[in-house]
Amino acid sequence: MNMFDDLKSSLEEAVEISKGDVKASRQANYKIADVKAIRSQLQVSQVDFAHALGMSVDTVKSWESKRRNPTGLAAKVLLTIEEEPILYHALAQQSLDKA
Repeated sequence: MNMFDDLKSSLEEAVEISKGDVKASRQANYKIADVKAIRSQLQVSQVDFAHALGMSVDTVKSWESKRRNPTGLAAKVLLTIEEEPILYHALAQQSLDKA
């Protein structure tokens, strides 16, 4: 089978799945962190939150306004902070120690 045939087969399968004729063999679901809720729970400012995570305040603002969503490692760290707030405090302390 060549690449064209593979792509054609995949697209045909996607159409069948979207019609409900076939069930997808796997499905990925991702939870998007509610950054504002996490930060509010921690009772810290956007500036302090951004500094502890090593990112810009504009990034935090864009996440909180839902203009952008955290991705990759940032998304995983935020979800971990949500479950284990002590991680945030450890990161904040490290950033203070480096200053």
